Amino acid sequence: ILQRLTDREQEVLGQVGRGLSNEEIAHALYLSPATARTYVSRLLAKLDARDRSQLVVIAYETGLVTPGG
Repeated sequence: ILQRLTDREQEVLGQVGRGLSNEEIAHALYLSPATARTYVSRLLAKLDARDRSQLVVIAYETGLVTPGG
């Protein structure tokens, strides 16, 4: 799954997996909030996820995020 994503998209997915909001992702990755929203929308489409919760599951299942990490 991760092979389909750019490095930046993987970074954003990791932040979503950690439960960060779009604003928090923007701050953490030095993006504008609008750009963070665009990345999250792109992830939803690319990964055929229906919502952020599914993105979190994908982040854990792929090992991008680990419990307690």
